[in-house]
Amino acid sequence: MKKILGLFFTFLTLVLTANAKDMRFVQISDVRFNSADDNGQLEKIVKEINKLKDTEFVVFTGDNINRPDTKDLEGFLKEVKKLNVPFYIVIGDKDVSKHKGMSKKEYINIVKKQVRKYKPETPNYVFEYNDFVFMVVDGSKDVIPGTNGFYKEDVLVRLEEQLNLYADKNIIIFQHFPLIPPSNREAYYTFKPEKYLELLSRHNNVKAVISGHFGVNSEQKVNGIVHISTAPLPNYRVIDIMDYETQNPTIWAELKNVK
Repeated sequence: MKKILGLFFTFLTLVLTANAKDMRFVQISDVRFNSADDNGQLEKIVKEINKLKDTEFVVFTGDNINRPDTKDLEGFLKEVKKLNVPFYIVIGDKDVSKHKGMSKKEYINIVKKQVRKYKPETPNYVFEYNDFVFMVVDGSKDVIPGTNGFYKEDVLVRLEEQLNLYADKNIIIFQHFPLIPPSNREAYYTFKPEKYLELLSRHNNVKAVISGHFGVNSEQKVNGIVHISTAPLPNYRVIDIMDYETQNPTIWAELKNVK
């Protein structure tokens, strides 16, 4: 892969166990778009991603806006609609608050109104590319918002149902709140992650959990699953899945930084 001048990157290798076609996607986290601020970094990253070859999609892993505000969400969407590829959205703790007039349902309704081709109808959803299944898992709270994520019982029940349904596929999970803390910020820890982790231990087809929230870049492998956390702008990750003749596809997670 070519080096691009001025971009910092690291590589993470994850060996998978089944055949997969070559594919590429991009993760961006914690944009925290504020319509009153200079949002030039997001504009630059969108332009840079549009120059990348063979990108299938972009995923925004939460805290896409700085506050639950319609104007900010519409401004964020105005910029990301300029992407040449589909994009998917994860809801973070800063995105929603019923008290401030932005429930999860209202948030998604605005997204679908502004982006006609946006398909997900709920905060938890599944989509497929090639031989991979991607699952978005929601840990945000719109009734009593806070920096501690919480994956409710019904969310985990649905996740297990989906993992059983796609038992013959490799799975990558996107969420805002990490299960394995990438730094010692207790105020950001996920509330009672043990049940979620125990659920994952029963499904060896889950290969990675990709998140943001903590504001740091981290890669940790726990019980065969790679937990990736990505810092806010100007950071983003280009993730390539490559299919070698050994039938051991590899994920390369390349961390980039745009000035």
